[in-house]
Amino acid sequence: MSPPCSASKNNMSLIFLAIASPCIASCIALITKRRAVMEAATMIASVVVLASAALLAFNVAKDGVYSRSVYFSVDALGALVIATIAVVGCAAAFYSVAYIREEAEKKVIGSSRTRQYFLFFNLFVGAMLFAASTANPILTWIAIEATTLSTAFLISFYNKPSAMEAAWKYLIINSVGLLLGFFGTLLYFTSVETGGSMPLVDWGLLSSHAGALDPVIAKIAFIFVLIGYGTKIGLAPMHTWKPDAYGKAPTPIAALFSGALLNVALAAMLRFKSITDSAVGTEFTGQLLVALGVLSVVVAAFIMFAQKNYKRLLAYSSIEHAGMMALGFGFGGIGALAAALHMVYHSLAKAILFFAAGNIFLKYSSTKIRHVRGALRAIPATSALFIFGFLAASGIPPLGLFLTKAHIAAAGMAAHPVAVIVAVLSLIVAFVAFLKHTHAMMFGEKPEEIAQGESSAWLIIPSFVLVVLFVYLSVHPPAYLYTLVSAVAASY
Repeated sequence: MSPPCSASKNNMSLIFLAIASPCIASCIALITKRRAVMEAATMIASVVVLASAALLAFNVAKDGVYSRSVYFSVDALGALVIATIAVVGCAAAFYSVAYIREEAEKKVIGSSRTRQYFLFFNLFVGAMLFAASTANPILTWIAIEATTLSTAFLISFYNKPSAMEAAWKYLIINSVGLLLGFFGTLLYFTSVETGGSMPLVDWGLLSSHAGALDPVIAKIAFIFVLIGYGTKIGLAPMHTWKPDAYGKAPTPIAALFSGALLNVALAAMLRFKSITDSAVGTEFTGQLLVALGVLSVVVAAFIMFAQKNYKRLLAYSSIEHAGMMALGFGFGGIGALAAALHMVYHSLAKAILFFAAGNIFLKYSSTKIRHVRGALRAIPATSALFIFGFLAASGIPPLGLFLTKAHIAAAGMAAHPVAVIVAVLSLIVAFVAFLKHTHAMMFGEKPEEIAQGESSAWLIIPSFVLVVLFVYLSVHPPAYLYTLVSAVAASY
């Protein structure tokens, strides 16, 4: 049942506010040289986005899919993704202010780099919000490509040779991947009869014409889309850009990569999965997702053991979680419901970890694991947050990711027992690897040259808020969240 007209107008206003706010903040960063103005604009925009996203998610859970415009449509999946972008984006905005100030005070960056950061930070958030809310597959592709262009400058933010190399690697691999995804998108358009005219093809039109799509073309198209958007998600073997990009980007941007952008690309891929399932059945897409999911978990787990850089360690952890989500949606049923909830929990846990990693970097001036010792003595609050993030991301009971991983494994035991066993064993390896590196950094004697104490309370507060939210959602998730994830599981 369609929502009433007043509700539709309200939803359209919320979408416009969410997308326009970071774009306005980006324009302000472009025209002003005052850091305080850029900071204020970014924080205000993030709060507006958060409020708009919360109301939009509540409206979609209550009234169903909002689709009163040829350009915008928000279903349960879109609402869930927009909410994760808003929450992680707001926390990252407040954290960024303190983080960039610390870097500026150390003379690591100047005023031009500060302006560049806030300009592209807000463009990145705006592009993700647009990609998650647009009704048109081509506009979705353009928006996701825009995230590539804006974040390439942020990966090379520190202007070091290794950072420049990571930025070019990120730009080339993702652009080629998305180009393949674009080709797959065009193949889906062959199902739409134009009748001499050229209608604006949206997700709804593609879904309604899925039955007319040639099964062979549907399979080929989905393979291209899976490679294209799977590159952006970071599924193995298309993951090779991820460790370098996460390792070199400022940590708030890495948090957005893992906690928000991953979900945006996953949502785009799932929309094409739904269309393909209508044309050829669920077995084809399910098997591909299960195969890539297992491969991603195995590759990430064993490479985590040999990691020497804690930001790259978190990147491989994101690849592992992307694999678990792929497994859940590949298994279907309760696995898809758990995977949808996994998106939310993973976004929060990974943001906590990256913000804590940023504090460690500010204190120790290194991302090498061997250079970080005695963190519990040097920065106890940050260390506690990092340990919590490690336990949350590893799926320690009774935290939310334990339940989602358990349900995903249970969903696949009947049809894919070997895949489940391999994935579970790999998760154990990943936990041991993560524990090994966390123990090495947290304990031991603090180097004498490292001062004791946190640099700023604002480097702690955003993470603390996310911890409270994570625990709350693990223990007592609200009814409207279950409504959204149930709708996602039913549709995808």
